[in-house]
This record gives sequence, structure tokens and C-alpha cells, in this order.
Amino acid sequence: MKINIKATGIELTDAISDYVNKKISALDKYLENHPEAVVQVEVGKSTKHHRSGNVFLAEVHVTGQGLDLYALSEKSDLYAAIDLVKDEIVQNILSVKTKKETLTRRGARAIKEMMRGFNFFRRRK
Repeated sequence: MKINIKATGIELTDAISDYVNKKISALDKYLENHPEAVVQVEVGKSTKHHRSGNVFLAEVHVTGQGLDLYALSEKSDLYAAIDLVKDEIVQNILSVKTKKETLTRRGARAIKEMMRGFNFFRRRK
């Protein structure tokens, strides 16, 4: 898994970079079937003029073999935004994994039912 970090509107310090790497590298156990996955992380300040104060933004975009997942978080604290976006992308990864497993099981069940029907008609003749 490759991690690319980009900062928008703020300076990318070593502390921020290390924190992002620590949090996002935890995704490695969820992406073990996708070793060539690329995770693009963008952190920075949001430029929405109608919100007062510091509003920090964290985005994660995971691409790779059959993957295209995206998560976004905005908070008043940069580290809280990073934590929240990490949790959100984990939920997205687990959702995709569950959908694929469900589709596989449904397909296997359909084949099994089809084979049962085929054997049923074959025995009666």
C-alpha cells in the first residue's frame, strides 16, 4: 500500500505527516488483498467563507485493483478530522468487502439450486 499525503492551505509538518501515516497505515490490514492500493490523503483548511473559525478538512481516496473509495471529514481540529476520516474509510472498505462476499454466496447458492433442479429432473426419467 502506497500513501501519498498532500496539504492544502496549511504547511505539512513532520508531526502531521507522521500522524497521518500512523492512522492510514492501519488500513493495511483491511487492504491485505490489495497490496498495490494507492491511498491519497489530503489535509488542510476548508475555504468555505460562511463558516467562522478554523475548519480543517481531511480527505482519503483509495484506488487500486477494483477499488475506488472516498471519504471526507471536516472538523475544528485537524487531528479529529483525520481520526474521523480514517474510521469512515474503514467502514467503506468493510462495506465493499461484505457486498462482494454476499454476491459470491448468492451466486454459489443459485448454482447449487440450479444443480439440485438438474439432478431432480434427471432422477425422475
